[in-house]
Formats: sequence, structure tokens, C-alpha cells
Amino acid sequence: MYIPNHFKMDDQAEIYKFIEENSFAIVFSNHEGRPFATHLPLVLDRLEGCLYGHFAKPNPQWVDIESQEVLAIFKGPHSYISPSWYESDTAVPTWNYIAVHAYGMMEIIKDSDVLYSTLKEMVQKYELPDSTYRLDEVDHAFIEGMSKGIVGFKIKIASLEGKWKLSQNHSEERRKLVIQQLEISQKQDAQELADRMKRYMRS
Repeated sequence: MYIPNHFKMDDQAEIYKFIEENSFAIVFSNHEGRPFATHLPLVLDRLEGCLYGHFAKPNPQWVDIESQEVLAIFKGPHSYISPSWYESDTAVPTWNYIAVHAYGMMEIIKDSDVLYSTLKEMVQKYELPDSTYRLDEVDHAFIEGMSKGIVGFKIKIASLEGKWKLSQNHSEERRKLVIQQLEISQKQDAQELADRMKRYMRS
């Protein structure tokens, strides 16, 4: 990913936090000589430096993916930025966004206990706090049968790239003007981006 220095996210803890908050990813690999991608949730294990997930078994991407270097992309809020928001018209339109790229080797999970553990962790992550659903309370034979329809995997992270393009290449005055416009937008992404820009300016 092309990252000018002023847009670079250097802090690994910050990158990990972003992955955890925006964990619905796109996993890219080569399949039969062509780029192939799947959209799916991933769970980060910070201690291991690994990402866990699973493919639907009919998805052909997993068939030749093991031992490949793959790319997982995590996307955050993004928005068009109009030059009409600035104090001067000597500017051009742009797009602000936050994204993280994780590169690593793909390993298929063959141990059923490890697969079950990753599924349980994923359910715990995404179920609401007041939810009564617990994977370990579901009929074991049913879960075992459903598990035959998926292929679990682990990505050992080799490198991370983080980019937050939040108008850092503009003056503080312009950034405040951009924030004002994003805050009055009806789009959730725009409002989240405004919040990120304010947090970045305070840091």
C-alpha cells in the first residue's frame, strides 16, 4: 500500500486495536493463477500475532491457499472531501480513509479442537453482551455436523501496514473546517471519520 510518511500508522497496538474494531476483512490470495478474494470476519490473537477465520467449504479459495502469502485488508470509515469546504479554492477533491493491510502465511486448521476454539471465540466477540447464545450450549452433534461445512485457517502475520489519511497534509484550520462538514453529514462513515480526525489532532 502506498503510504506517505504523514499518513503512516506506526503504532502496532493502534493497528491491532483498529483490526479488532473493524474485523470484517477481505482476504486475497492466488487461486488457479488469478487473484481471488473472500469477505469474512477474522479474530486477532495479539499474543500469537495471528488472524483466525474460516471459509465455507464450497468456496474454492481454500483449496490451493495453504502456504501462500495472503493479504487481509481491514477498512474503516471513509468519505469524500470537497475543496469547497476549505477557506480557499486553491485545492482539489480528495478522499479521507483509514485502512490496514496484514500480510502473512496461510495455514489450514486440521485440528477439530482448535477449530472449535476459534469458532467459540468468534461467537463471543460478536454476540451482544446481553445475548443468551453460547456456542458450548448448542447440541454438540449439531455443531460437529455444521463444522464439516467449513475450513478453518490461521494467518501468521508477517507484516502490517496502517494508513490513516485524515488531512494531515493540510493546515489545522483546514482540518477543522473538514471536521465541521463531516459532522453535519447524515452518513455514519463521515461522522466516524470526523471523530477520528478530532482524536488524531488531540494526540
